[in-house]
Amino acid sequence: MRPLHPVLAALTARIGARSQGLRAAYLQRVDTLRQRPPAVQRMGCANVAHAFAAMPGGERLRVVAERAPNLGVVTAYNDMLSAHRPYEAFPALIRQAAQAAGATAQVAGGVPAMCDGVTQGQPGMELSLFSRDTIAMGTAIALSHDVFDGALLLGICDKIVPGLLIGALHFGHLPCVFVPAGPMSSGLSNEAKAKVREQAAQGLVGRAELLAAEQAAYHGEGTCTFYGTANSNQMLLEAMGLHVPGAAFIHPHAPLREALTREAVHTVLAQRAQGGCIGHQVDERCIVNAMAALLATGGSTNHLIHWVAVARAAGLLINWSDFAGLSAVVPLLARVYPNGAADVNQFQAAGGPAFVIRELLQAGLMHPDVATVTGEGLAAYATVPGLGAQGQVIRTPLAAASGDPEVLRPASDPFSVTGGLKLLTGNLGRAVIKVSAVPVDRHVIEARARVFDSQEALQLAFQAGELTGDFVAVVRFQGPQANGMPELHKLTPPLAVLQGRGQRVALVTDGRMSGASGKVPAAIHVCPEALGGGPLAKVQDGDLIRLDADAGTLQVLVPQAAWAARVPQQRPAVLAEDAAHGWGRELFAGLRQQVLTAEEGACTWVPKPPQAG
Repeated sequence: MRPLHPVLAALTARIGARSQGLRAAYLQRVDTLRQRPPAVQRMGCANVAHAFAAMPGGERLRVVAERAPNLGVVTAYNDMLSAHRPYEAFPALIRQAAQAAGATAQVAGGVPAMCDGVTQGQPGMELSLFSRDTIAMGTAIALSHDVFDGALLLGICDKIVPGLLIGALHFGHLPCVFVPAGPMSSGLSNEAKAKVREQAAQGLVGRAELLAAEQAAYHGEGTCTFYGTANSNQMLLEAMGLHVPGAAFIHPHAPLREALTREAVHTVLAQRAQGGCIGHQVDERCIVNAMAALLATGGSTNHLIHWVAVARAAGLLINWSDFAGLSAVVPLLARVYPNGAADVNQFQAAGGPAFVIRELLQAGLMHPDVATVTGEGLAAYATVPGLGAQGQVIRTPLAAASGDPEVLRPASDPFSVTGGLKLLTGNLGRAVIKVSAVPVDRHVIEARARVFDSQEALQLAFQAGELTGDFVAVVRFQGPQANGMPELHKLTPPLAVLQGRGQRVALVTDGRMSGASGKVPAAIHVCPEALGGGPLAKVQDGDLIRLDADAGTLQVLVPQAAWAARVPQQRPAVLAEDAAHGWGRELFAGLRQQVLTAEEGACTWVPKPPQAG
């Protein structure tokens, strides 16, 4: 194993120095809470009676009189999300495993879990980003009963894992283990699904054909099989040591899945006995490991927002420049759709997270000595879990070679010597682009702007045949303050169709594209956003825009004096009204006013700095 790469070591040191005061204050709060007596001893009798009134008598005796450990379960179960449907049976299994270990477990609370696949292109998507902080608050409410010695966190999908993690870090004195449920089996390939979507956008197939393709792709329990935000979440949790090793991509109904869930219970109890806690575990090394895993796998761009917020919850300050600096030295090791043809089941079969972690450790691009939930360091996450003769989890060494070099490659022979994400800067602001799926000849696009104030306006222009020639689509007023920063998935098929016809096209937006970012170059998360006075509000139809993913620049090529003299356009009143009402959007008005920028994690729980002047 090589020594730590100097860029990774220097970056980690900078984050530590930058965060010193914030992190110290956070750990002081954590340690103060860790030093308290157990809940049953410090709480009043009425409090204790309420907390355990619903427990069977034997379990109540165990936790009250015998002071047995009591675990809190925070679950994102619902039976609409395919990924979360398996969680229905988990609490009973967890209680059973806890009882067998001499402990007790209670479902502390449930948190909302929405599916972006259902809400994409719909008004409900404007609640999606803010659902993350709502989940964090729900997690805090669940754990605020303060009768737990550890927590098991049941969640997988897009905003749910970051929300659970942010909430758990605000109870950093507790040992915590995340419990996944696994991906659905492979159905219609992601490439075939995307092709039908493009055909539908052109009117070549009808609704019946499109619906049949979508149902063949999304057909059962488990996480969607493309490498979007949900599956990127699982990769990052492995890299942070917050799962039991190898838990991410085991199928929901595999016998090994149940064994891993039982092991999670024993793991959190062992952590409690050893004095472990998530607040100390998630340090700057842990966060950098997550960043390296994201870059090495070409993961979801959403994590350039979410993990900034996660780090902040642990008293750590990171930014997009940190990601960009690390991306320059972390190689791209995985090709999983939309970065390649494989799905996550093929990724797992080729070696999965274990292969990625081993390769990065051996290349000095991950910290090996982090405090994982197992207490064994990160090397344990480069092994393969299996079932022993007695139904227990056993782990064996990972095969030396990739199971499929078209899906996973070693650090010595990567798909690319740099990571899959780039930072763009220029007179249009700061943005990010996922380049791992973009053809090399499309890394640089210079074309005239076509400006749209909503994604619907772009779709109507496409349907009307108005999007001819080369152009850069500027879709603005899509940031957190404007309308909750929805994902603009519905723009992918029409733009991909135009690119397929030979047009040079790109997207520039203050909205999101997430893990579905594909082959069309897209500068997303532009900060500052248009509604907050950002430069996108000054762009006009016909302006020449240059997006250069190689140089890392995003520029409008307008004479400086003329650009400075321009007055930013206001959001159309009808769009402002639409963003404020209906589908519960009124309830999130305060969050839209309070939210920080995308680069600051779009946090709604961190006080905004005072306005200049």
